[in-house]
Amino acid sequence: QVQLVESGGGLVQPGGSLRLSCAASGSIFNIYTMGWYRQAPGKQRELVAAFTSRGSTNYADSVKGRFTISRDNAKNTVYLQMNSLKPEDTAVYYCNAVVSGLSYWGQGTQVTVSS
Repeated sequence: QVQLVESGGGLVQPGGSLRLSCAASGSIFNIYTMGWYRQAPGKQRELVAAFTSRGSTNYADSVKGRFTISRDNAKNTVYLQMNSLKPEDTAVYYCNAVVSGLSYWGQGTQVTVSS
């Protein structure tokens, strides 16, 4: 079993910044990929940013140049630095990890961008 715990969401004004954290615990010896997804009301869950199995990064076009994914392997934690936030970034953000062929999700953290 793998547990993912997100933190760092909140309310921010347009143009502001937030940093999300996702701490992984449990049987995480074979993490294949790890990243962030989001789901806005009435929309499908979509990829935001992720580390691929080769260690490279993958970003949604809508966040390129504004969001940065990073990780601290010693802490088993992945971060999402979000800059220049827009109202359309409002969503619940979920951490995802694929471990030994199984996909795990965190509980989600709300990000609201509004003036």
